[in-house]
Amino acid sequence: MTHAVESVPYDVVVIGAGPVGENVADRARAAGLSTAIVESELIGGECSYWACMPSKALLRPVVARADARRVPGLAAAVQGPLDTAAVLAHRDTYASHWKDDGQVAWLEGIGADIFRGKGRLTGPKAVTVTAPDGTEHRLTARHAVAVCTGSRAVVPDLPGIDGARPWTSREATSAKEVPGRLVVVGGGVVGVEMATVWGALGAQITMLVRGKGLLPRMEPFAGELVAEALTEAGADIRTGVSATSVERPAPGGPVTVGLDNGERIEADEILFATGRAPRTDDLGLETVGLKPGSWLTVDDSCQVEGVPWLYAVGDVNHRALLTHQGKYQARIAGAAIAARALGVPLLETDRWGAHAATADHAAVPQVVFTDPEAASVGLTLAEAEQAGHRVRAVDHDLAAVAGSGLYADGYRGRARMIVDLDREILLGVTFVGPGIGELLHSATIAVAGEVPLDRLWHAVPAYPTISEIWLRLLETYRGN
Repeated sequence: MTHAVESVPYDVVVIGAGPVGENVADRARAAGLSTAIVESELIGGECSYWACMPSKALLRPVVARADARRVPGLAAAVQGPLDTAAVLAHRDTYASHWKDDGQVAWLEGIGADIFRGKGRLTGPKAVTVTAPDGTEHRLTARHAVAVCTGSRAVVPDLPGIDGARPWTSREATSAKEVPGRLVVVGGGVVGVEMATVWGALGAQITMLVRGKGLLPRMEPFAGELVAEALTEAGADIRTGVSATSVERPAPGGPVTVGLDNGERIEADEILFATGRAPRTDDLGLETVGLKPGSWLTVDDSCQVEGVPWLYAVGDVNHRALLTHQGKYQARIAGAAIAARALGVPLLETDRWGAHAATADHAAVPQVVFTDPEAASVGLTLAEAEQAGHRVRAVDHDLAAVAGSGLYADGYRGRARMIVDLDREILLGVTFVGPGIGELLHSATIAVAGEVPLDRLWHAVPAYPTISEIWLRLLETYRGN
């Protein structure tokens, strides 16, 4: 039996307590606004328990061993297999053993009120929360409701899919055992990272990629170098193919995937890493004139078009489906909500202003934690040309700097910067190679800061580090 509880109004109601919702709540509370936050699963969201943290905890020992195997004097000591139990235990620790006590304590510490249950819009500035025991809490927002419900993995509607119990990113990051044979459908970030992890732990990997190669949203050479390494590690990568059916006749038995070329492949598990959909299908969007299940279109302050009191922050707005970018949006949106609530007459919505998430368009960074790592920020060459910029791609072999050779014997990698020839600034940078993830932020600063190349020439890289690639790229551009 449902029991309704009328609640005191709040200045801000946040639906979704993942990293994005937590940051919106934090910014609202910092501005002195009363804030309620609603969560139907674990406080901390997808990133904390089924994505960023567990996946990178799984990848770290894999990549560390690969690096160590390329260092003279150390390589012989690390030729044995990984300790699977220790790797999985390390993952469990970073996923907080799927308990959210620490995240709850943090939210309570900033003064946000937590409501456990399913939150739905029920009209303008109105949210009803149905708790697990059936109790309904009716919340109202004086100033803003922020939808921060994220996205979910998409599993294609194939014959036999319901009975096959396929993995999505959640199962791939939380599995308790290593499958003997794993089919990975998809060649994006989740696909390549999970192929790296489970292959290193002993699974035989088969990747089924519909397109021409891996990591299609990065520069082509990124996918090529990662594919080369995965193949050398024993993965079977098949491009230009699609899965057409999936069968698992016996629970716990093998799964068979049918391909569009007529071939059939048997495995112990199959992972679909084939895209994301917004968690907006049961959110009550229809009560405020929006379409359930849709991505929510927003302006640069993350305010939903046509609904001035509603904000969509993080994956749900489809601007940049990355945790760090969602947290960035949350800081921008939180500042905008606070400014509007406090009656600031004119928001700083100019490019790179305090209330504009400009980096979503111009400087989105991402690291793919494979071996080798792939990292990029800003536009690729194809994206820059499509946008109408007059550009030049400047490439350099990452192995040609002294720091790379010291980092690993047989180092393989590549760097590219995209130069706007009219403004002489960088529109994008891509690095591929071991140990380059921490190199990316220098590129992000250069792109977001629109640092002129003649000033960047004076940013001297320390010798001997991999960062010396910056000098080599600039020399190549200047024709030295």
